[in-house]
Amino acid sequence: MNQETVEQETVEQETVEQEIVEQELEFVDSQEDNQIVIINNIPPSYNPASDLRVLSLYGDVTEELAADIVAGLLLLGESPHEPDPEDKRGIKLFISTHGGSVSDMFSIIDVMNMIQARGVDIETVGLGKVMSAGVLLLAAGTKGKRKIGKNCRLMLHGVSAGSVGPISTMENELAEFKWIQNRFVSTLSKHSNLKKSKIKKMLKSHKDIYISAKDAIKLGIADEIA
Repeated sequence: MNQETVEQETVEQETVEQEIVEQELEFVDSQEDNQIVIINNIPPSYNPASDLRVLSLYGDVTEELAADIVAGLLLLGESPHEPDPEDKRGIKLFISTHGGSVSDMFSIIDVMNMIQARGVDIETVGLGKVMSAGVLLLAAGTKGKRKIGKNCRLMLHGVSAGSVGPISTMENELAEFKWIQNRFVSTLSKHSNLKKSKIKKMLKSHKDIYISAKDAIKLGIADEIA
């Protein structure tokens, strides 16, 4: 075999090897492209629209608890500067309480009304016991989205208060207690199927009025069993 033939075979071998390398690189590139396509077609695991926006009101309604609930409502109910019409996120508020301060309860109600006026729904869920001031919080949720556990018990009674001092002071305090009671009655009537006269009659019995989950729905305090 002469020198020229050897050189020609060497060139041909190198050409074949180069073609094999190029084919392998093309295959790798195609595989990488396919992987990129697959990755781009995987939906993101984080979906902002599915955020859990949950608050829990457990225990007596006090100034401290009301402050926490109000802060949470304001944070979760904040409207963006350019609202997304596809963003249907609302707020879920779980309630389980023996009641407590009516004034602090009304502070929560006012904030709930503010947030609902912005178009943000508030789903209320009554669990275990929802009593006194808690009944109004449950009823103040967005209509159609007020739920109650089947074993939950509601309780209504008149406003409880006490005062000592000069007669003029007690008369003044009594007038305030009457205002609070009337405000409670009118607000509950607004958020339920109960007329003011019916609520006043219930409260004048001077005893605790217990209501089952099914009856709460009939009375329009809740909408469905959770």
